[in-house]
This record gives sequence, structure tokens and C-alpha cells, in this order.
Amino acid sequence: MSQSNVFIFIIFIPLSFSQSARGKECVCDLKNLDPPFPKNELTKVETTALQCIETITSEKMTDLDRLVLGLQQRIKQLEDNVILLEKEDNSNLYGAVSLRIIELEIIEIQELLGKLKRTTNDYQHLSVQTAAQLEDMKDTMAELEKFDKMQVLKKYRESRIKKNLDHCKDKLKATAAPPTASSGRCGLGRVVNVAGPRTHSLTVFGTSYPYGAWGRDANPAPGDENKYWLVVLSSSNVYGNLIRQYGTLSTIILGLGPTDKYISSSNPTTNTIQGPNMVMYGNALYYNCYNTYSVCQFNMTTRSVSTVALPNDAGYNNKFPFAHLGYTYGYTDIDFATDESGVYVIYATTSNFGNVIISKVETSNPPVLNQTWSTSLHKRTVTNTFMVCGVLYATRYLDKEIEEIFYSYDTKTNKERYDLRIHIKKMQTNIEFLNYDPRDHLLYVYSDAYILTYQLIFQ
Repeated sequence: MSQSNVFIFIIFIPLSFSQSARGKECVCDLKNLDPPFPKNELTKVETTALQCIETITSEKMTDLDRLVLGLQQRIKQLEDNVILLEKEDNSNLYGAVSLRIIELEIIEIQELLGKLKRTTNDYQHLSVQTAAQLEDMKDTMAELEKFDKMQVLKKYRESRIKKNLDHCKDKLKATAAPPTASSGRCGLGRVVNVAGPRTHSLTVFGTSYPYGAWGRDANPAPGDENKYWLVVLSSSNVYGNLIRQYGTLSTIILGLGPTDKYISSSNPTTNTIQGPNMVMYGNALYYNCYNTYSVCQFNMTTRSVSTVALPNDAGYNNKFPFAHLGYTYGYTDIDFATDESGVYVIYATTSNFGNVIISKVETSNPPVLNQTWSTSLHKRTVTNTFMVCGVLYATRYLDKEIEEIFYSYDTKTNKERYDLRIHIKKMQTNIEFLNYDPRDHLLYVYSDAYILTYQLIFQ
């Protein structure tokens, strides 16, 4: 049920009147032959619809999925412990300890089963209740439509159906490829706020690996729409060679069933990952190649690497990293971003005095640098960047709890702003990775070993 449904009633009120003369004045007495419009009934329908929207949310629907996955994980652990017990001598003290562990595992599984049963019952009750509410609203709206004497609603529906059919016919006749959104023309408006976090979870690698990146493919292959990827910089918090993929959000949170792909068997070496800034687009990972000022494209299917060099005065190896007073985000000279139109690389050069430069990356094989924009934003005053609808947004560190989106550059108009003041509520001190997903309008964040998502609010 959508909150955008608006019911419009145009009421034709039949009147009767009588006319009489009082001195030099004519007086008309009007009488409404229909009963008054039941405004309270319409208010009741609107209230019920809002309650449905607040009650049924995607976050609540995910709870059941997480419980089932958690239960599967605990059962697998129980099986492993039973196998271990079978290998031990029962007369040994270790066998008794293992038996006690198994007993505790069974108790925890029983608690999970109880919670799963309660959650399932709640959802069944919610489903029955919602179905009854929808039926009641349907009957109420049918009664209210009787007041539509001029049949405005009927004509409106017929018009909408005809319009939709005409639109469908036009789409069937079209032979041109679907257009990609041009810079600054997505129809979303400018970013005005950030809500969340909606997701907040420690990765399976633990707090020992504070640098990394994660997200979804901004232009996935058919069948891969729900996949998530994760890269943790496992060597000196700088280098990586392993890309992990998960089937759903729940599995990446629980760390279940990953698929691993290695860029190279050793780390670091030629063409492996340097720094936490990377994106996935069109089944390929885009990142800064090890020890070079080049863009690497790693094809996830063929496991082949192709590169394109940035200008030879582009900063790399900590020459122009993201930073704030007292802290530098190591090896973040070259950043990557996705938006509705593709992939961008954000970097700085000495010829531009260390200020940020934006280049569009054509996702061919090998990749090619296309249009480029120069800004007045010095890169070492920034902690991260992302792109939305052809507009670059930059963040800075305010304190341990707040990161601020303070700057924007519109590649369509070449206009810069330094006065945005949009706050991001942090759960950890530092944000090492941040990128926008044009498919769900979320910011994907890697923050001191935690993965998070935030909802962008548009004007």
C-alpha cells in the first residue's frame, strides 16, 4: 500500500429551493436532498492506510530471514561439535566438556526456534489483520464513491487505463536502446539530508581490519541484482587481493556462503588493490592498482585485469590522500564513484595544485578516461567523496560522532558550493569508504571494520 494514493471526490449536491417574497426582497430556501458527505469515514481510511505503511516495513520482513539464517548457522556448529565429540574418548575430561558445549548449543537452538515461532505467528497475525483492514477499506471506498454523482472517478480510471495502454504500445514500438541518465538530470533533486544508519554490522573479519569497502554492483548482470561484494584490506590495512561476494544482505551480515575471487595469489603485487576506494560496475571491480597512478578494471568472470593511466602528475602513494587535522586516510589518493550514468575516478594533480579532479571512466575493455572537470576543492581537506546524478559531493570530519557533507560540484553547470552542512551520524570514528548506489539511493559505508548503509533524502 502506497502513501501516495490520494482519493479525490467531486460532490454534486442536488438542491431543491422554494421562492417567496418578503416586502421588496426575494428569499430562497435551499434544501440538500442528499445526506452529508461522511468525512469521518474518509479520514478513517487514510489513518488505516498510514498505519499499514508504518506496520509493514522491509526491515521487519528481513527479521525472519535473519532468524532462519542464524538457525542454520547454529545447527551447522552443533553438527561440527558432535563430530568432534565422536572423535574424542568419552572417558576423557575433554569429552565431558564437549558434551556440555553441545548441551548449551541445543539450549540456544531451542531459544532460536522459540523466537522463530513467535515471529512467524506475529507475521501470520499481521497478514490476517492487514487483509481484513484492506477489505474494510475497499468496502468503505465503494460506499464513498456513491457520492461521486458526476462519475468523475470512473472517468478518471478509464483515462488512466487508456493512458497506460498507450504508453505500453509506445514502448513496444520503440527500438532504440534505453537512454542512460545524463549528468545532473536524474529528476531526484539535490541531496538535502541523510537518514540512518539503516544497516550496521561488524564484518566476519573482525575489528583487526578497519580498512575495506563493500556494496552492490551498480549495473549488475541479469541474476546478480541481489549480490553484495566485500573487500577487506588484509595487508598493512593498505593492500588487498580477495573479493568476496554474497547472495543477499542477510548472508553478508552473517558471513554465510561467500564466493571468493582472487586477483592474484600474492598480496601486494602487480594489479592488486591499493587503498579502500573501489566500486563494482558491470561485473567488474574498479580500483587503484598497486604502486601506480592507474585505474585497474578486474573482470569478475574472466579474472582478467586491464588498466588506464591517469595524468602522470596525479597523486598516488599518499601524495594527495583524504585527510583531516591530525589524521590521514592512508593510500586514498585515488577514489572511485558510481552514479546513474556510470563510473567516475576522483583524484588530484600537482598541475591543479592538489585540488580535486573528476574524470568519467568509460567502462570498455580496457577502460578509457573521458570528460574531465577541475574543481577548487583541495583534496587533503576532504575525508571522502561520492557522485549522485553527475554531482560530486564531498565530506569532512567534524568530530567522532558527525561527518558532514559540506561541498558539491555539478558537472552539468560547473557550479561549486561549500555551504551544504548535511550531517551523517557515525557509529564509529572514521569512515574509510563511502559510495552511492543509484539502484536503491543508499550510501554504502565502511567504517572502522563495520559495514553500514544510509538513506539519502532528496529535495
